[in-house]
Amino acid sequence: MTDLNPLAPAGDDPNAPSFRIVTQYLRDLSFEHPHAPESLRQGGEQPQIDMGVEMNARGRPDGLFEVDLKLSARATRGEDAVFHVEVLYGGLFQISNVPEDEMEPVLLIECPRFLFPFARRVIADVTSEGGFPPFLLDPIDFGAVYLARKAQAEGVAGNA
Repeated sequence: MTDLNPLAPAGDDPNAPSFRIVTQYLRDLSFEHPHAPESLRQGGEQPQIDMGVEMNARGRPDGLFEVDLKLSARATRGEDAVFHVEVLYGGLFQISNVPEDEMEPVLLIECPRFLFPFARRVIADVTSEGGFPPFLLDPIDFGAVYLARKAQAEGVAGNA
């Protein structure tokens, strides 16, 4: 992949790769706290947290790209659900002069990297409003997630 610094200005070269965030937005938010307020009074063991990460991208007729980052966290104590939060956070990106074979990694690694801090904050805020300490997600290596999913997809295609 070409060394693409999305924050670098294109300069005088009109053929240089360029990357711009047009807008970003919260597309969907769900928070469930099924055993409130009892779950807030329980002490004892820390809840188990299961995380989910999904990234999707699609081109638009106007030449822009929509990228969605879906983050979910489910906390349980034993068999009981403590909370479940799901955030679908999106962005609209203008990307130009990027070779076709490098577009997928830009859309599924670089774009989610810019969206993540905002989606992370939404999760921290909503869990705090739900009566819990803010749930702060650890940083995500979107490059590793992309490569793992690509390898998994190629493995499935190879077995078919």
